Amino acid sequence: MNNRYRFFIMSLIIFINIVNYVDRGAISYASEYFISEYHLTTEGWGQVLGFFGYGYIFGALLGGILVDKLGPKLVWILAACGWSIFVALTPFAGQISIEIFGGSALFGLAVVRIMFGLAEAPFGTAGIRSMANWTAPRERAFANSIGVVGVPIGALLTAPVAVGLLSIASYKMMFVILGAIGIVWAIIWSKVFTNRPEDNKKVTSLELAAIRSREGLLENEITIDESEKEHIPWYTFFKNPTLIFNALGWFCGTYIAFVILTWTPKYLMDTFNYGLSSLWYLGMIPWIGAVFTIVLGGKISDKLKSKTGSLKIARSGLTAFSYFCTAVCFILTLNANSAAIVILLMCVGNAFNFLSVGIHWTVIVDTAPSKIGTFGGMTQFIQSTASILGPTLTGILVASNGYTAMFIGAAVAALLGSVAMLFVNPRKKPAVSKPMKSLTVNE
Repeated sequence: MNNRYRFFIMSLIIFINIVNYVDRGAISYASEYFISEYHLTTEGWGQVLGFFGYGYIFGALLGGILVDKLGPKLVWILAACGWSIFVALTPFAGQISIEIFGGSALFGLAVVRIMFGLAEAPFGTAGIRSMANWTAPRERAFANSIGVVGVPIGALLTAPVAVGLLSIASYKMMFVILGAIGIVWAIIWSKVFTNRPEDNKKVTSLELAAIRSREGLLENEITIDESEKEHIPWYTFFKNPTLIFNALGWFCGTYIAFVILTWTPKYLMDTFNYGLSSLWYLGMIPWIGAVFTIVLGGKISDKLKSKTGSLKIARSGLTAFSYFCTAVCFILTLNANSAAIVILLMCVGNAFNFLSVGIHWTVIVDTAPSKIGTFGGMTQFIQSTASILGPTLTGILVASNGYTAMFIGAAVAALLGSVAMLFVNPRKKPAVSKPMKSLTVNE
């Protein structure tokens, strides 16, 4: 592991991101169990899926602030333990609500799903802060993409993992097993990670020099260390169009991702009469391309930055193009007449959608490296409202207009995301607060 300890840290981040997404997506494959046991309607099930987002948006905001205040290590440990406990409680929530509190099953599911989302949310800002501290500036977009590649891999593996566990154990035991994995990871993380590589005995001086290299920095780009010398108030986020439109663009991408994550299994069952025996592999297909494009997007972005010297082309231009291509794919599904074509278009559309994920994080790092946690949390607060709107609105649309409306909604979201990213310019920094000029007698 000589001179490569940072890659070990990256691998742990990738792994827990995979676990994170499997944990949140597994409930979709247990939908029939919840619906039949608690007599939920289609709209009610959409609400259950959407409750996660209510906790997530506030957890993202709180987690981002805590990452800057406490460092990513402690936040990672608290978040992983928290969400693991609540994912394990998920299948018992409805019954607990009925028997102990005398309420409805929906109330219990709402509480646990909200708390689950609250605990899961800090993983994004904690991960990106960790990657920013442990990687060189010249590799920002690529490193951030690698850091979040666990998201589509997790979504890809959710189907076989969930269906596999359901085939050998009860649906309740599936959630307990998933929760245990997160606890084990948190214990390992507490032993091997430090907030900064300078504080880790496993990092050699040669590796540290590579991490802190200024090679490839553009004019007006700064390192983490340089950024920490500036005082950037939290409220400047709302004065910076780049950060606002980046968050809005990401909101649109997240809407699409959550529609695919939460509604694909039920869509395939209702429209094409597939059962669990088929869903284990069909549910994977929409995520196959995303596993590669999320990394490719970061690599292309860094190459464009190096070739053009323009962060606007490398970041916002590439992302706007990817969202436009996503919209085209979902529009084409409206004329598709077979399951194979629809699933293929969903795969390609989601691949373009995820090409931008690492870049959204990189825009924050480019703009204010020292405020990755706070500004990342504020970005996620806006972005993650889509985790509520996507599943909930889709339930309403499907109930009233069928699954065609689901694809139209995804296409509209992608087009809006493309337009939003055209207004992103990472060179425009947040205002730095300056000390007040002292007054003299003559003044």
